[in-house]
Amino acid sequence: MASHIVTTEWKKNLLFKSDNPNGHTILMDTSQEMRGNGAGASPKALMLSSIAGCSGLDIIMILNKMRVQPDDFHIKIEAELTEEHPKVYKKVHVDYLFYGNDLDEEKVNKAVRLSVEKYCGVMEMFRQFSEVTTQVHIHNK
Repeated sequence: MASHIVTTEWKKNLLFKSDNPNGHTILMDTSQEMRGNGAGASPKALMLSSIAGCSGLDIIMILNKMRVQPDDFHIKIEAELTEEHPKVYKKVHVDYLFYGNDLDEEKVNKAVRLSVEKYCGVMEMFRQFSEVTTQVHIHNK
């Protein structure tokens, strides 16, 4: 069974530095309104970035196998938090935006569907506590 070890170190005030299994580090902080310094990403926003990263990696790998090469690809996520503590994401919407020349819409949609329904473990984790919706936007030149 695979496991990951992450070590997070308090730096000062509300700033934390965290590593990950491949050796890269990130800074986490909160806004000045919340008495932080805004010197890093917020932990909750990083969770949304994790959906985008996980699904995006899947999609690009699948599209490469299908020999589909978008010129550009963006993932935009909008999420709604609960009002009460602990505040969690109750709704998450993921927009996949593809740009290119004569992109094969069927293949692009299939790649997204495979990531969303089969491969992206982060998205599956989110489905345990949140309503997750997705939409694909293909912009052919």
